[in-house]
Amino acid sequence: MMKLYTKLYKDFEEMYLGYAALAIIASSCWGSVAAMFILMNGHGLWNMIQLFLVVAVCMGFNAAVLAQLRTKFVFNSLIISLAVSTLMIIANSI
Repeated sequence: MMKLYTKLYKDFEEMYLGYAALAIIASSCWGSVAAMFILMNGHGLWNMIQLFLVVAVCMGFNAAVLAQLRTKFVFNSLIISLAVSTLMIIANSI
């Protein structure tokens, strides 16, 4: 698993500018899909907490790219953003 992470990170680092633009689009779209699934289950307190988590994580990644933070931090933020969105999609589609 670490070998895959290292390979992906090196590729991300080499082509940072292009991947950053694609990653912003991917993270935002995947986060909006997660938000849709969350809101399809209702508008209660638990749903709003989940929605806040997804929005905060996706916006955090976007902010990391726009603030031009270290490449490793941006890459890790992307992974966290996509993972949280995926978990929320799975949790709300059951």
